[in-house]
Amino acid sequence: MAAGPPRLRRRTRLPQQVLVTWPDYDVESERLGGALTRAGLTVRLEPKNSERTPADVHALVAQAAAAIVSTDPFNADVLASNPQLRVIARVGVGVDSIDLEAATACGVAVTVTPGANESTVADHTIALMLAALRRLCEHDAGVRRGEWNRTGPNAPWVLSGATVGLIGYGRIGRLVRKRLEGFAVEVLVTDPVEPDDPGVTRVSLAELLGASDVVSLHAPLLPSTRGMIGTAELERMRPHAVLVNTARGGVCDESALADALESGRLRAAALDVFEQEPPLSSRLLALPNVVLSPHNAGLSVQSIEEMTRRATASVIDVLVGRHPEHLANPEVLKHAAFAEASLSAGARRG
Repeated sequence: MAAGPPRLRRRTRLPQQVLVTWPDYDVESERLGGALTRAGLTVRLEPKNSERTPADVHALVAQAAAAIVSTDPFNADVLASNPQLRVIARVGVGVDSIDLEAATACGVAVTVTPGANESTVADHTIALMLAALRRLCEHDAGVRRGEWNRTGPNAPWVLSGATVGLIGYGRIGRLVRKRLEGFAVEVLVTDPVEPDDPGVTRVSLAELLGASDVVSLHAPLLPSTRGMIGTAELERMRPHAVLVNTARGGVCDESALADALESGRLRAAALDVFEQEPPLSSRLLALPNVVLSPHNAGLSVQSIEEMTRRATASVIDVLVGRHPEHLANPEVLKHAAFAEASLSAGARRG
C-alpha cells in the first residue's frame, strides 16, 4: 500500500538522470544510451547482478527521474521517499517486485515490454522439459568424469506421448502448447481467467497434477498464486513426474520441492526462477535431478535488444510529456502529479 498522501512533482526543467539496473545496457547504442543522451539525459549504470533490498534501491534511485530496471524491489517506502522519480521502465513483463498501487499514488508510471520475449520463454520451457527428461545435465557431468552410463538406472526418459499439464494458459502457455504439438503429447490446462482453447483439455488443478507426466508453471506471481505448488500439491503428482518452472520462484514452495526430490517422491525438476535470486543457499543446488538456469528463459540477443529499446523509449516518452506504451498502471494517467509533470514537460518541449 502507498505510504502517505501523494506529492506533486513540480519541475522547472527536464530531469537529467536515468538509473539503469539492467545488466549490460549499451550506453553507446543509438537506440539505447544514445537515445537518452539526445533527449538531454545522463545515464547512471548500476547493474543488478545479485539480490537487492529496498534500502539498496532507495539509495540508487535517490537522484533519478527515471529507472530502466531488472527485478529491483520498488516498494511503497522507496517510491514515497523519492519524489523526483517519474517512470520505472521494467525490462520484461513481471511487476511483482514493484508496488503498483504505491507507484500510482505517487504519480510514477510503470511500463513493461510485452510481446518481446514470450516466444523465447516458450522455447526455453521446452528445452528445460527435454533437459530434465533426457537427463542432459547428469549425463554431461558423468562424461566429464570419464563415465559412460547409458542404461539401467541412468537411462533417460521421453517427452513424446506424455501428458503435459500447463498451469496458466496466457500467451506463454499457449506458445508452449503450440511447440508441444510435434511431440504427440496430451495437453491439460488449468487457468481460472484465460478463455477456453479447443486444442486442449481444461481441468482442475488437482486433476492436472494427478494426471500429468510433466507439469509446467506459467502463472503470474500474485497473492493468490504465491506458494500454490506446495507439499499437498506435490504429493498429488505422479512419482515419475517432472516439474518445470519458468514463471516465478514464489509460485512454488522450494523447500517442499526439495523434500519431494530428495525423497524420490518426484522424479525431477527444471527451474529457471527461484524464491531468492540467485539461489545461493537453496538445497536444490546439490540435487543431480534438478536442471537450473539463471532466470534467463526470456532472454536472447534479440529479445534483450527489443526489450531494452522499448524500455528506453518509454522513459523518453514520459520525460518529454508523452504517454508511454504498455503501462502496467494506466490509472497513473489520471494522477495530478503525473498530469502536471507531463504538461510541464510538453510545454518545455514545445
